Amino acid sequence: MRAALAILLIEIFLRSTAPAALVNGVAVLVNEAIITYQDIEVFVAQPMELLERQYWNQPEVLEKRKQELNADGLQQLLERQLILHEFKTAGYNLPESYLDDVIKERVKKRFGDRATLTKTLQEQGLTYETFRQRTREEIIVDALRQKHVSQEILISPQKIETYYAEHTNDFKVSDQVKLRRIILSKPRSGSPDATKKVGQEILVKLDEGVPFAEMASVYSEGPDRAQGGDYDWAEPSRLAKEIADAVSNLKPGQRTGLIETPAAADTPGAFFIFLVENKRPAHIKSLSEVREEIERSLRVEEIKRLEKQWIDRLKKKSFVRYF
Repeated sequence: MRAALAILLIEIFLRSTAPAALVNGVAVLVNEAIITYQDIEVFVAQPMELLERQYWNQPEVLEKRKQELNADGLQQLLERQLILHEFKTAGYNLPESYLDDVIKERVKKRFGDRATLTKTLQEQGLTYETFRQRTREEIIVDALRQKHVSQEILISPQKIETYYAEHTNDFKVSDQVKLRRIILSKPRSGSPDATKKVGQEILVKLDEGVPFAEMASVYSEGPDRAQGGDYDWAEPSRLAKEIADAVSNLKPGQRTGLIETPAAADTPGAFFIFLVENKRPAHIKSLSEVREEIERSLRVEEIKRLEKQWIDRLKKKSFVRYF
C-alpha cells in the first residue's frame, strides 16, 4: 500500500515537472525509498573526478567510463536500500549507544575532534544529522552483509589446482632481472651537471671495489635506499626504454654506466646506475608460487557469488521500479 502511494505521488510530481527537471529527478523507487539522480551524482563524485583527470584527453573513453561508474553507483545505492529495508522489516535494532560509540571513534580517527568534523561537514554542505544517518546506514549494511555472506569461505586444494591447470597462461612470466639501483634526481631548475658529476664519482668508487649496496645506501635518492637500492625482480619490457636497453645484455654481477632519463610532466628526470644481481628466463610460475594468489581470487569470487544470491533474494521480496 505504501509503495503504491509512493508511486502515485512520484507520478504526479513527474507529470507536473518539465522534461529538463525530469533528468535530475527520480531514478529508482525501492520499496518506500527513493533514489534520485542527484543521489547517484553525489555518491560517485570522488571517483568521477579521478576519471575526468585520467581521461581528460580521451572524450569517448571518458564518456563510457562515466556511464559505467553511474550504473555501478546506482547498483550500490539500490543494494543499500534493499539491505536497509531488510533490517527494518526483520525487526533488527541498532542501539543508539553503539552508534554514539562508533561515531565518537570515527570522529577521533578521521577528524581529530568534533570542531574539525563540523567544519568539514559545512565545507561539504552536510549537516551532522546527515553524517550520523550515513554512519548508521553503513553500520547496518556492513553488519547484514557479514551475517548473510560468510567471510570464512574455504577453498579446496583441488579447486585451486583445477584453476591453475585451466589458467596456466595467466602465470607466464617474461625474462626477469634482479636489480639494485642508485637514483640521483636532477634539480627542478638549473643545470644537472653537478648531479651528473656525483654520478661519475660514484662510478669511480664502484670501479675501486666499494660494494654497490653500500653506495646506494649513502647516495641514492630512491625509495629503496635503506635496502641498499634493492629493486627486486623486474621484467625489462616494463622498464623505461633507456634502462631496459642498458640492463638487458648484462650478466649477473655487471652494472650499467650512468643512465640519464628525460624530464616528464611531474618529474625533472634523473640519473640511474643499475647492478644486475641475477637473471632468470621466461617461465611459468609454479603452483606453489601462486597458490595463495589463486586462493584469494577464488575466495573473492565466491563471496561475490553468495552476495549476489542474497541481493537477488532481497529483490524478489521487494518492490523495485526504475523511472
